[in-house]
Amino acid sequence: MSKKLVILGAGGYANTVKDVSEQLGYDVIAMLDDRFADRTLDSFTKYIADDTEFIPAFGNNEFRLSWCDKITRADGRLATVVHPTAYVSPTASVEKGVVVLPKAVINTDVTVKRGCIINLGAIVDHGCVIEQGCHICLGAIVKGENRIAALSKIEAGEVVQLRQYPVNK
Repeated sequence: MSKKLVILGAGGYANTVKDVSEQLGYDVIAMLDDRFADRTLDSFTKYIADDTEFIPAFGNNEFRLSWCDKITRADGRLATVVHPTAYVSPTASVEKGVVVLPKAVINTDVTVKRGCIINLGAIVDHGCVIEQGCHICLGAIVKGENRIAALSKIEAGEVVQLRQYPVNK
């Protein structure tokens, strides 16, 4: 029996999430978007079931995180989607509602909180905390022991230096 997934969103990023989810064995049963009269975002509640998970797939950090909250409040289950070519250390913690795309690295003792995107080829090094709703863009590098504030966007190719935003502050 395959896992069922409902994707909230239907743009380019949502299509990427669909592709990765299907590679992981999910049966994507719906992509919801307010552009579709019969599949609006607010129709998500009709899909809530024990065998169905949800993933908000919006590039806007605040909007994505707000949908994580709405799904959870309605007793829906958030998925965590990690591409098979991504590396996630066994000592890392990746919360629900997170998407980790191909070739990304989440290294030793990293925490990635709810609703984050770790995009293609991004690297999050040892001891970092990525707070809720962040987007670590394509090829970005977050060097060790940084805390990235909630809803932050680290742009493509950007390098956050070692302890630039220390974990203990």
